[in-house]
Amino acid sequence: MTVKLHSLPNGFRVVSELMPGLQSASIGIWVLAGGRHERLEQNGIAHFLEHMAFKGTETRSALQIAEAIEDVGGYLNAYTSREVTAYYARVLQDDVPLALDVLSDIVLNPIFDPREIEVERGVILQEIGQALDTPDDVIFDWLQEQAYPGQALGRTILGQTERVSSFGREDLSRFVAERYGPGQMILAAAGAVDHDALVKAAERIFGHLPAHDSAAYEIAKFRGGEHRQIKDLEQAHFALGLESPDYSSDDIHKAQIYAGVMGGGMSSRLFQEVREKRGLCYTIFAQAGAYADTGMMTLYAGTSGDQLEELSTVTLDEMKRAAEDMTEEEVARARVQMKAGMLMGLESPSNRAERLARMIQIWGRVPGVEEIVQKIDAVTLGDVKGFAETMAVSAPAALALYGPVSQAPTLEAMQERRAA
Repeated sequence: MTVKLHSLPNGFRVVSELMPGLQSASIGIWVLAGGRHERLEQNGIAHFLEHMAFKGTETRSALQIAEAIEDVGGYLNAYTSREVTAYYARVLQDDVPLALDVLSDIVLNPIFDPREIEVERGVILQEIGQALDTPDDVIFDWLQEQAYPGQALGRTILGQTERVSSFGREDLSRFVAERYGPGQMILAAAGAVDHDALVKAAERIFGHLPAHDSAAYEIAKFRGGEHRQIKDLEQAHFALGLESPDYSSDDIHKAQIYAGVMGGGMSSRLFQEVREKRGLCYTIFAQAGAYADTGMMTLYAGTSGDQLEELSTVTLDEMKRAAEDMTEEEVARARVQMKAGMLMGLESPSNRAERLARMIQIWGRVPGVEEIVQKIDAVTLGDVKGFAETMAVSAPAALALYGPVSQAPTLEAMQERRAA
């Protein structure tokens, strides 16, 4: 399988990977415009814009957009993250040109009908309400806010109700003008695709767009803090965030392996100690999140209110113990899990197209799988133990608590235990 990359003179990039033997393809347009690219008064507009892309263009109604893809048995969707908005489709090989036509239409030609804006506003407000009613969703927004207070990266992707309620056609058009330039777009495709045909189509569809520099965005600074919301729920939700490497850092693989050792599966330290041995929770995990300029190691668990103090104490103690007695076997297991997860994921054209776009976003190129495997294998036990020491003792921290959490230790108390 060979990755091919082509850049148009205006900065628009086309990246693809042919997967022999497949009769379908995944294709999408990734726009480097997410929640962190919004000004305060725009919070939530990237997500609103993603919704509005499907509500009609100059040549297709909302129904015609859906029918165009579903009439050929395909699948069309989108998502908004803090750094990217993605519009993508999965179709059979012969329908790749159709998918690109639809995707480019909804990205370049949305009409922002005021009536549809009002309809979709109601949908998004319902989505916000649903998120607020889902404790193990909203707690991560609160954790993000505490990690990056007063910063674009710390704000919720969905936005606040009062702002979403005020967005109009001009607001949407302004964000497109500011953030949807060709240099901020990546066309990525994988599966049964013809790269030369994609480039030719991209030149025709996107080549006329004038190049322009995207507006700067705020560099993030992990600061930390605590959010505690007491509510009569069955479970107490606990989320601890620690500053960790950005995705271009040499330490990113140390962070990912550490997350695997601590909370990456049923054999992980926290799962074994907190759930299996002590029965303090049903769900517990660790994950290493990363952005262009910062990252956050997240440890999450749900437990009963009267067990939350013990759970937090055991978690901190286990983090410290890992820095002392982590074994080569644990690191080797985490390495294998990482590599297996990556390789299994690449059997899917959708995952492979996503990887292509993300690698172009991060590196401006697509590293070979062998290169990534070598970097993972190069991480030693000493590397991970040193990283574990930082996580256990000195990394800046943020804490979010939700539910029957009145008796939970404060972040200050947890920091004292870390330093002891």
